[in-house]
Amino acid sequence: MSIIRRFFAVAFAATLLNFSAGSAHAQAAQIKIATVDMQELFKQYYKTNEAQKQINVERSRIQKDNNERLSRIRELETTLDSLRKQLDDPAINDSRKQALYKDFQMQQQEGTALDRERREFLQRRNQALSEKMVQRMKGILEEIRKLVEEQAKADDYDYVFDKSGLSTSQVPFLLYTKDATDITAGVLKDLNKDAPAESETSGDDGATEMPESGKGE
Repeated sequence: MSIIRRFFAVAFAATLLNFSAGSAHAQAAQIKIATVDMQELFKQYYKTNEAQKQINVERSRIQKDNNERLSRIRELETTLDSLRKQLDDPAINDSRKQALYKDFQMQQQEGTALDRERREFLQRRNQALSEKMVQRMKGILEEIRKLVEEQAKADDYDYVFDKSGLSTSQVPFLLYTKDATDITAGVLKDLNKDAPAESETSGDDGATEMPESGKGE
């Protein structure tokens, strides 16, 4: 989804988790550095998959309501086509044509009003869903961030860098780090320790994939 892509473009534009545990005057040789793949954690977290399923259900409900509205509009279009053909029939007298034309105008106005209402409905519901998605994803990301912070403190790391973070020029922020430990696997295991047995990770679902930083649609 484009809203998710835009959200992550902002959320991960310059991700850098700083968990300094040493003195401000600590020597460089004493600094402990770790890396984490926030994109992978987000994609593989079972709550991300659950959130995406709920979003898909709501999106399907919106589409169903829209289809029902479209069905009524198409019925009116069929009626208008029939009235138009009758109005073009030279065999029909003027009195009958006037009645048909009045009916045609009423049906046309109703169709226009219904289509306007349908468009406003779609815009309103999609906007509400987008806002809900952003808040849900923001909550998930905060859970992940807190767990990374807890892991960093427990293992006494000074800095934890997000190796999936990209600059606006699509260049990774973290190009090289000497002797850095990747804590992604350990954090992911903790994230999914309470996952339901039937839960599956997001996998190839592009809607939950963290996009390239700064890239919009």
